[in-house]
Amino acid sequence: MSKDSLGNLNDDILVDKIVKTNNQHLFAILYDRYADVIYNKCLSFVGDKDEAEDMTQDIFVKLFVKLRTYQAKSKFSTWLYSFTYNFCINHIQRKLNEERKSYTVTDDLIENYEEDLINDAEIFELKVEKLQLSLKKMNVEDKSILLMKYQDDFSIRDICETLEIGESATKMRLNRAKNRLLEIYNQL
Repeated sequence: MSKDSLGNLNDDILVDKIVKTNNQHLFAILYDRYADVIYNKCLSFVGDKDEAEDMTQDIFVKLFVKLRTYQAKSKFSTWLYSFTYNFCINHIQRKLNEERKSYTVTDDLIENYEEDLINDAEIFELKVEKLQLSLKKMNVEDKSILLMKYQDDFSIRDICETLEIGESATKMRLNRAKNRLLEIYNQL
């Protein structure tokens, strides 16, 4: 197969070939496909070009090792975005050196969830500069879910797969993040 024809392989076939052969030239094709997307995602988390470049390289180093864990249960791009989001969140948490209390959402809590639902139109009407400042003030988890929904145009199903949580929990977290964003935005 020529290099051009290898570049035309779909992600699943390319990943399978990389896993079977550990071929770095094939991995370079995968890198070329996704490096800009990964870099931009990292940049949206840290806001520093050099740090985003370093993070991108770190992600691809880890990806080469972890690639064999991809099971094609979802699209490769969704799995890669999940991998990237998790890396970015871990990076930020380490950087801030804060221990965050993790919580689990119980079905009872989801069923009794009665916060005001925020209409997406309200989010789209926010002024860009004030919105960017508001996003910087948000915690990583809230910011991540909002970026998935509004920047990356993830469906609820894609977010569920990325965060590995149920649909109800995803909708609840998304709505809470929207509420927090509006609170911060209105305080500016």
